[in-house]
Amino acid sequence: MKKIRKVLLASAVALCLFACSSKEEKKPESEGITLYFVRHGKTMFNNTDQVQGWSDTPLIEKGEKQADATGVGMKDITFTTAYTSDLGRARATAKRILAKNDHEIPDLIELVGLREWGYGGYEGKLNHEMWDPIFEAHGLKFDDEWSQYAELTTMMSDEDIANAIAENDPTHTAETYAEITKRSQEAIDQIIKETEEKGGGNALIISSGSEIPTILELIVPGQYKGEDISNCSVTIVEYKDGAYTLSVIGDTSYTEKGTQA
Repeated sequence: MKKIRKVLLASAVALCLFACSSKEEKKPESEGITLYFVRHGKTMFNNTDQVQGWSDTPLIEKGEKQADATGVGMKDITFTTAYTSDLGRARATAKRILAKNDHEIPDLIELVGLREWGYGGYEGKLNHEMWDPIFEAHGLKFDDEWSQYAELTTMMSDEDIANAIAENDPTHTAETYAEITKRSQEAIDQIIKETEEKGGGNALIISSGSEIPTILELIVPGQYKGEDISNCSVTIVEYKDGAYTLSVIGDTSYTEKGTQA
């Protein structure tokens, strides 16, 4: 009997080991995430060339049409999650894009961390008042087309630019780079965590023209080279197993596709 019990016990242990190893072998790989960063549609301050950070103006008619067209261009994409900054221009853009989608719409989550940079005392002033001293300090000239901005980024990092604005701000209320990146990283961490919990897939993220490049610098350092992030353009980043891969910056094809539909 003792011998039989030993044989049965050995068999049970073997079965357990086989079952456990089989479970490990069948463990599914973690799903990847595609992050679709979209800049908000054109606003009143964009149209009047005024500084717009935490201050907020509504989408103008062109901005509404941009958002609607982008939504049509992206209508076949199934979004697992959707996020926007808590600023009205971003929220309005997000709602218009999602309203055109052909699939089940996820809840829209607002994150303060996705806000545009806070420009302090420069908010609402003409852009040249904030940018002239920064461009001129590097032998460049600021214009309405931002034609030398890419060149400026070869001389100044994202951090340099943000801190120069904060230093020049007469009210000393503009955000520093450390303040911007802290909230931005927290927002991205939350987006990745919550999207992974839902099985991965596509995440829609609506933000602003300086904030999107800042996020890029955090997750794909050195890959943003001053490319134009125009209103409702789409920037795509792939995420898998802790690594980010940049696919495209400032893609306007979704808006163009929606306009032609």
